[in-house]
Amino acid sequence: MKYALVGAGALTAGTAYWLKTSNRRAARWMRVLLADARRAVLPAPVRPDPKAWPDNAITLCWIGHATMLINFFGVRILTDPAFGDRIGFRLGIGIAGPKRYVAAALRPRDLPPIDVLLLSHAHMDHMDIASLASLPRNVFTVTAKDTTDVIDGIGLDRITELGWGDKVQAKCAAGDIEIQAFEVKHWGVRWPSKRLRGYNGYILRREGKALLFAGDTAHTPLFSKIRSHGPFEAAIMPIGAYDPWIWNHCTPEQAVELADMAGARYLVPVHHQTFKLSNEPMNEPIERFEAALESERERIALRRIGESFTCPNGVTHHV
Repeated sequence: MKYALVGAGALTAGTAYWLKTSNRRAARWMRVLLADARRAVLPAPVRPDPKAWPDNAITLCWIGHATMLINFFGVRILTDPAFGDRIGFRLGIGIAGPKRYVAAALRPRDLPPIDVLLLSHAHMDHMDIASLASLPRNVFTVTAKDTTDVIDGIGLDRITELGWGDKVQAKCAAGDIEIQAFEVKHWGVRWPSKRLRGYNGYILRREGKALLFAGDTAHTPLFSKIRSHGPFEAAIMPIGAYDPWIWNHCTPEQAVELADMAGARYLVPVHHQTFKLSNEPMNEPIERFEAALESERERIALRRIGESFTCPNGVTHHV
């Protein structure tokens, strides 16, 4: 009886603490949502012009968050598109989820024809249904294992799932491009389902040159395994959402370490300055990233949403 009473008391105290903590968390998020509703979305600091990019070079442009527009010797690639002012799940006529701080540098109507769509995993900030539904049906789409059902109903009709180590050759008007999935350290559940889904990084290879798109990842020795697939002209690396999610998202310093493990010449920092997904201040990731590369600042390809970068070594002598 004595132990039962002690157990009941502990359970009651634990329940009270959980409720108190949950209420505080709910109240904090309610304050964030109310502040978000009043906050204006800032315009992108740079407006890119993809029509001006040469087709005999590798040009990378940061649209915002994990969305990159890449011209890889005339093959146009779009990664993890998120164009709307909010990401999250549909609730009535709106979207419940974080609001952008900075608008996408380009909207779907501003994009050139896209040859390849890369989806790293099924999290809502990387697989945004409204953004995907705005793209042409016939775009060649590469996604992670067990994620096709998430996008089945939006009309994309050329979807290929890749597991770690799998590769596919995409045949495009400008020529072929090889896409290979590799293992990162993340997770793939898409709320509210508890189903386990795949999550990928990707290696892009064309005409003897290679790029790396890491998707989302925590720090991991796995990047040393892909060094033999390089050298990489550039690595697109996530640098935000690490506080307190460090077991699923790398810090800016770790992003540099991972890119160095893989043997990348230039680094493209993404997954920051766009949505408030964690506790760190909005400007902290890029400030820490720049500090980590203080002695090699020339390796930082982009810093602001909308900026474009053409790889100096990624140029051929034909168009």
